Amino acid sequence: MEEYMTDIKVGLGYAVGAIALIWFAKYMLTSFRKNLNIRQELTEHDNLAFALAIVGYFVAVIIVIASAIVGPSHGWTQDMLALFFYGSIAILLLNLSAMLNDKIILRNFSIRDEIFRDQNAGMGAIEAGNYIASALIVFGAVSGSGVDFFPEHSSGYWLSGLITAVVFWMVGQILLFGFTHFYNLIVPFNIHDEIEKDNAAVGVSYAGVLIAVGLLIGSGISGDFVSWADHFTWLGIEVGIGLIALPLIRWITDVILLPGAKITDELVNQEKPNVGVGIIEAFAYVGGAAITLLVV
Repeated sequence: MEEYMTDIKVGLGYAVGAIALIWFAKYMLTSFRKNLNIRQELTEHDNLAFALAIVGYFVAVIIVIASAIVGPSHGWTQDMLALFFYGSIAILLLNLSAMLNDKIILRNFSIRDEIFRDQNAGMGAIEAGNYIASALIVFGAVSGSGVDFFPEHSSGYWLSGLITAVVFWMVGQILLFGFTHFYNLIVPFNIHDEIEKDNAAVGVSYAGVLIAVGLLIGSGISGDFVSWADHFTWLGIEVGIGLIALPLIRWITDVILLPGAKITDELVNQEKPNVGVGIIEAFAYVGGAAITLLVV
């Protein structure tokens, strides 16, 4: 009975903590995005692009909160401290990641204009993918930060875990920038031009690429911290697999899921871009990344 009550106490603590962190995440979103009125965009402007982006953000928030919960228990007090400490750090890193990605990966776009003025659903999908990819990297960084490697009452317990998490996050972001540049080189069309044309099919497909890459990088930097060499060796393997997998998955999707048709033709070479094919390609990338992680 005592164990049962302890489980209830822990569960309630996590639930209350998660709600508080979600509120903090909303506050951070409106702080990083000046003059943002969530209610107005959703109910008065009926902005689908913003709806996609905001859903992606809160999915990402749930992922990063989970990064502060996973792992063995160190007692209720330590668990709650870890939840709020690492949860807050993870949400800060998530918003910082999104800002960096906007400035680097999506540097050719005016994201505010595309989402709020043009209500570009393709851009909304990309922003959602951007948030989720960033969250997967943050999840890997925080869950792989090595907090369990240090004794609970060591003076370096929190600081060491924080430093390791930030280093993994920085490396993960650099790799995400490189992956997306590589993808821009292998597709036979200009992603920027297509998004400017409000091509939702290309936006959805590109969102799938971001999430798939986030999965691979997040997996490569996650797990119990043993040494920098071990972590970066495994991360190098994941990156190598990803570089091979991206063009291969695109080819397999053409052959298996779309026999007799070409992805590029469906996405860009017809009057009305085929959003359904964009969804299929996005699924293929994410599914391919997931299968890769199961096999490797």
